[in-house]
Amino acid sequence: MAPRLSLPTTARLPSSLRVNPSNTSITKALSRLSRPSLLSLVLDWLDPNNQSLCPPLLRENSSDDEEDEFASDLYPPAYSLPELRELYTDMQTRKGGKREVVDRILEGDWRDGLSLYQLAMADLQYLYDHPGTLKWACYKIQRLQTPEHEDDVEADRSYDKIDKLAMHVPRFHPSTFLQNLQSEVLPDVKAHYNFDRPKGLPLLLLRIFVLDSPYNTDLAVSATSGSMSSTARTVTCFDASRTIYVAFPDASPHIFVSKSQSAGPTTHAETRSLRALIVEGIPKALSRPGERYALKSVNLQTKNLDAMLSLRGSGRSNAAAGGWSVYAGDKAADARTHSPLNPLLPTPPLSDDAVEDDDERAADLRNQETKTLKRALGPETTEEGKQRKRARLVAQARFGDNAKVDDGKGVERVDVLVEDAFPIHAADVEGEDDDQDTEETQQSRSRKPKGRRSGIDASLLQEAEIDEDEDPEQQRRGQNQEADASDENPHRVGPRRTGEGDRDREKWAWRPNVRLSLHGPHVFAGIRQLVEAGFIDGERMPGWMTGEEGVTMGAVRNGRIKGFRGSGL
Repeated sequence: MAPRLSLPTTARLPSSLRVNPSNTSITKALSRLSRPSLLSLVLDWLDPNNQSLCPPLLRENSSDDEEDEFASDLYPPAYSLPELRELYTDMQTRKGGKREVVDRILEGDWRDGLSLYQLAMADLQYLYDHPGTLKWACYKIQRLQTPEHEDDVEADRSYDKIDKLAMHVPRFHPSTFLQNLQSEVLPDVKAHYNFDRPKGLPLLLLRIFVLDSPYNTDLAVSATSGSMSSTARTVTCFDASRTIYVAFPDASPHIFVSKSQSAGPTTHAETRSLRALIVEGIPKALSRPGERYALKSVNLQTKNLDAMLSLRGSGRSNAAAGGWSVYAGDKAADARTHSPLNPLLPTPPLSDDAVEDDDERAADLRNQETKTLKRALGPETTEEGKQRKRARLVAQARFGDNAKVDDGKGVERVDVLVEDAFPIHAADVEGEDDDQDTEETQQSRSRKPKGRRSGIDASLLQEAEIDEDEDPEQQRRGQNQEADASDENPHRVGPRRTGEGDRDREKWAWRPNVRLSLHGPHVFAGIRQLVEAGFIDGERMPGWMTGEEGVTMGAVRNGRIKGFRGSGL
């Protein structure tokens, strides 16, 4: 019989493709689940709707020959699907170890192998049980400008500029998106896609499993060495497989992309290259004729999906965090009662007589409590209590209902690069010569920081340069204002001298390399506690320390962060 041929193809991996249960990656994927989660997962496999992709091994009849065939098995197969489902249900009621469940799966009911769909369900189950295992990065979907005439297309002009006036969100259809995304995958790489909707989260989750193989058959998941001896070892491609997740929030122009995970040892460059390919291919898959899109990082990275949704979920694209959250209530009841934009009138007050009686009673009670406190506490203790109360009120005004320890929306790290110049006086600059100024300026520009620059510093500096390049309108507006002022009053030289003085101070400005890195389970909740305790002045604290900008990385200039431009800065 001629050997079976397998030709290279550009198709994706089918969900029904089985993987040998002896693979160590399969055992690792199942063993990291707890016993209750593993049994719940097996019952999902045994659902009648999943039998086309998760079929177990069953006995067809009860003849004597077949009884002898499975007599020596430690885990003999069941006769029917309800019988097997009842067996795993009984295992949920009694105690035991998860090793027993794993052995029965791999050596008994699914001894022929697990499908890629089953492995995807196992990985997703682990992600739901441990939601803090992946680090997510947020990207904004922005529409690109389209040519207005056919002549512009023929002229080969570049139309990679963002259309800032467009408020359009691309239409998303899963099957069409996967078909377009598959066309961007290299032919020597095969991918398996699986969509799932987590319970309690308004988003659609896409799992992308990548293998380095040109085939989409059994050769993609296993390959036998060239030796024909009995000791031939099976070498699998799972050692180089990588998994990455993409989350699509409902009714939001943002997407969340996780860092890639590998079943075996891989380099940092390979991990970043896969993520870069996915980020580059997603806007192409979303684009249509006449509608092209691009992804832009918003400098928000965290391991908490709830925090990502609260900052960039549905209706959360305008940096309404911190104290501004009162204008964007999560519930209708909050919007009716706490929002300053409440259109409903308050409850009408009681009669004047009843109000006067209540006021007199309340005043008497306050006087009695005040006298009692004054007798029990000294003046220093009373003043300290007033300061603590004021600090709590300031924290409530700056943070609003956000940044609480038990809200489940914690951000574990915030990196900020302060680019503000050290304050100097004009008198320190007037006595210096111009030649010395030029030499000092050239020397300061020629200096370069020693050592290796971190990736966070590089990204922050790059974001700052992009912000400067993307503001030509403000520069043009400032030049026009200066020109108009000079035309109206040509003999006026005061502002010009002031501008020269500002340039001199800018030239002599000393910008220390100040970088703040805040770590913790909930960074902004910790800052709020420091404000309430009086260690941080909440009235003079900059706005980015309250989390109202919705970023975890940014560069501070003139006291304001430049990491996210959606807040109007």
